[in-house]
Amino acid sequence: MKLAAIDIGSNAARLLITEVIKDEKGTVVFNKLNLVRIPLRLGFDVFQYGTISKQKIGMLLQTMKAYKHLCNAYEVEHIKACATSAMRDAKNTADIIRKVRMETAIEIEVITGDIEAGLVYETHVAENMDKDHSYLYIDVGGGSTELSFFSDGILTYKKSFNIGTIRLLKNMVTDSDWDEMKDNIRSATKGQKEVVAIGSGGNINKVFSMSKRKDGKPLSLELLRDYYKELGSVPLAERISKYSLREDRADVIIPAIQIYINVMRWAGTEQIYVPKIGLADGLIRHLWDELK
Repeated sequence: MKLAAIDIGSNAARLLITEVIKDEKGTVVFNKLNLVRIPLRLGFDVFQYGTISKQKIGMLLQTMKAYKHLCNAYEVEHIKACATSAMRDAKNTADIIRKVRMETAIEIEVITGDIEAGLVYETHVAENMDKDHSYLYIDVGGGSTELSFFSDGILTYKKSFNIGTIRLLKNMVTDSDWDEMKDNIRSATKGQKEVVAIGSGGNINKVFSMSKRKDGKPLSLELLRDYYKELGSVPLAERISKYSLREDRADVIIPAIQIYINVMRWAGTEQIYVPKIGLADGLIRHLWDELK
């Protein structure tokens, strides 16, 4: 069975097409067939003006039409589309959902931050790791950061914070926002087994690829601090050319690293694994569970 997940975030919209099969042992296997990313950057409108502009709506409609055509070409049987922080905050979200439905027959569901945190956890990465540690999922987006804490095989904590890369670029994150996150993390991880972080999101994946680490090897907190200083010391235009970054990645990667560093510091962890998962992966798993 072929399934598709569409994640409409504050910085980009992603389409993940996956084939779900069962192997000889009856184990369900998720094979990624295609992942497409369009940098719509809806958050730059929403977090400053409260609405999504006509231009961005047009871009979103074209993107959703293209995604529908791709799904048809791959003979996808079921599509799940979700929107996160930017469309949670936009005043004209209902109108946009109606237009997308009329032109593509795709129904967009705007999910809460807590549901978003839970969907990232549904990738079940921590379940394949040792039981001597507890695990903190950190999913950093343009509008929000989702945290899920996993200890002794149980999800004990999940929460979404309105601290994201675009909000930081727009100076819309206050000291009290940071303090709330810090207090929550310290409370959730206090007295637990040694914490290991699991990072998701395009920015941490980019840092991982820049580091030339082998798959399955973690990044250290010290290395993230080095990248934060190194990238931050270079002007945007030079950052794009020197590190081969797309323009829509080059500006948000520094605030993203800042978020990962702070979360790891407050959780008392020195390592972060980057298994190349994201909300779209969790949506696929969720869709499969619904269909079962």
